[in-house]
Amino acid sequence: MFRTAGCPYCAAWDKAIGPVYPKTDIGKRILLRPVDLERSKDGKVVLVSPIRFTPTFVLVDSGREIGRIEGYPGEDFFWGLLERLLLQHRL
Repeated sequence: MFRTAGCPYCAAWDKAIGPVYPKTDIGKRILLRPVDLERSKDGKVVLVSPIRFTPTFVLVDSGREIGRIEGYPGEDFFWGLLERLLLQHRL
C-alpha cells in the first residue's frame, strides 16, 4: 500500500479496512505492507508505471508489480476490486 502523509483516503482505509484486513482470509494470504510514497525510491519493487494516487495497492510477485488498485473507492468497492485482482492472478 503506497501512501502519503495527510492522505484522507489513506486515513479512511485505515479506519474502515485496516483493523479487519489482517483477520480476513485474504489478509492472511496476501500480506499488506505500507510504503511511504516519498521514501519508496529504494527499487525493491519494479513498478509497471509510477504511483500517481494514494493509496495505491500494488500486488507484487518476486519483486515485480503484477496488478494494482489505484485509490480507495470505499469499503464496499475495495473488497470486490481486491478479489477480482487476486482472481486475475489466481492467488
